[in-house]
Amino acid sequence: MSIDALLYWVGLAAVAVNALTGVLDAGRKQMDLIGALLVAVATALGGGTVRDLLLDRNVFWVVDQTYLMAALATGLVTFFVARSLAVPPRLFLIPDAIGLALFTIVGTQIALQWHTPWLVASLMGMITGVIGGVIRDILCNDVPMVFLKGELYASAAWAGTLAMIGMQAAGMPSVTASWLAMALVLILRLAAIRYHLTLPAFSPQRDANS
Repeated sequence: MSIDALLYWVGLAAVAVNALTGVLDAGRKQMDLIGALLVAVATALGGGTVRDLLLDRNVFWVVDQTYLMAALATGLVTFFVARSLAVPPRLFLIPDAIGLALFTIVGTQIALQWHTPWLVASLMGMITGVIGGVIRDILCNDVPMVFLKGELYASAAWAGTLAMIGMQAAGMPSVTASWLAMALVLILRLAAIRYHLTLPAFSPQRDANS
């Protein structure tokens, strides 16, 4: 598989998975069909849209509406299936971790193809991975997970981008490095959820006399 084919199919999968998480999260707020679809589409397309605007690149789903159709189709199916099931509130964290891994690496590779410096490319990958979830949480009136003092999220994505860039710089084929980096992001995120892995939080020391 070529790197372009990988980016296309993984990108479609990421759109579908993120749309699913959007509907599941909207379901917790008891939104109607239109509201759930809006959240699904914003979640699925938001990160890539911000990336493309920052890179002064044609927005991916405007160029190829297959991505938009995938988001809408997944949102519709998820809405009608999930509403008839007893879905655990935190179930969406698993597909969210998958979407994070897929979108992060796609975003990084696209930025590298756009000839951005490696550090910028790593940040573009992280933005692609996390912004959709930020938009989803805001639309659902929640504090975005990436801003909470909780399990590794954006840091897992950034670790994956840096690992992939490092592997490619060492001579590893782009496709192989991409798969390995996706696996790394997914493993880090799932391990963080399971074992509550966090980064140190800033806790200012209080003056004993205050």
